Amino acid sequence: MLEKNRILYEDNHLIIVNKKVGELVQGDETGDRTLADDVKEYLKVTYNKPGNVYLGIPHRLDRPTSGIVVYAKTEKALIRLNEMFRSSGVKKVYWAIVDRAPQKEKATLVHYITRNTENNKSIASCSERKGSKIAKLDYTLLASSDNYFLLSINLHTGRHHQIRAQLAAMGLHIKGDLKYGAARSNSDGGICLHAREITFIHPVKKTEMKIVAPPPEDNLWRHFLSAVENGE
Repeated sequence: MLEKNRILYEDNHLIIVNKKVGELVQGDETGDRTLADDVKEYLKVTYNKPGNVYLGIPHRLDRPTSGIVVYAKTEKALIRLNEMFRSSGVKKVYWAIVDRAPQKEKATLVHYITRNTENNKSIASCSERKGSKIAKLDYTLLASSDNYFLLSINLHTGRHHQIRAQLAAMGLHIKGDLKYGAARSNSDGGICLHAREITFIHPVKKTEMKIVAPPPEDNLWRHFLSAVENGE
């Protein structure tokens, strides 16, 4: 069952959870147990709910990534969240650990993303191609270690594998991301991409919500979290 310390926010309408690397947000062809299954079990047990528990899923995170996932506990909340995610009414900030420093400490990247469904991969190019969609993000270099660099990324669009593809097009590879050019895998099979922060208007209360998720518990993430918190 879902551990309570992973719940970042909960009320009658929403439950926001810190996803671990390797967890599925919702079911896929693997048939593996999902984070949604764990959240439903938590709700059923905690609130002694009979029958099936309703849980709406307004957005996704890739399986190898970690961080914030928003679930809706009511249909009203789901409908309104779906519209917010569609209309860019949600501000999302990611942290990514990459293998080299970007040329500029801060910049906006604009590419055209083409998705290949056969290999579940996206290609970012500078010019428009048939079937491509425009992709835009801002990044800022936050900190560095001997071998790696921490970027904060503000997404303006929500394309398939957008961050992974756009950074790869710049010659930057997210640690552990073999699919997009990283030299080696991570021991947990994930990648060092973390949904760090989300800001949106509560779908029912109409108040601004800002949620921040701690990064995974490993030495490199701890180093970067400390560096950011201490302004190093």
